[in-house]
Amino acid sequence: MISFINWCNNEGMTLHPVVRAARIHADFVKIHPFTDGNGRTSRLLMNLELMKNGFPPPVVTIEKRLEYYESLDEAHTKGNYNPFYSLIFDITESAFNPYWHALTHIKR
Repeated sequence: MISFINWCNNEGMTLHPVVRAARIHADFVKIHPFTDGNGRTSRLLMNLELMKNGFPPPVVTIEKRLEYYESLDEAHTKGNYNPFYSLIFDITESAFNPYWHALTHIKR
């Protein structure tokens, strides 16, 4: 956990906020520091990191759940985070949709 926190405070700060949030999520869940709730906690950490940087919290829909687990497994077993980053970018972008919809319906 100490090296994870050091990474977050140093190298992690040099990354794009969405990449940093995705990496925090993936690495925390891999460390698995708790008996239960590691997935939920890692998603909360990701959402917090995104919201601190002006992004809405993404939601992994049931349609994306298999891709989520497969890309997370790819990151953990092969060190290839790119599919996971791509998925998090996609669902984060989709999380903006309610805001775009609301903005197009504002009367001036």
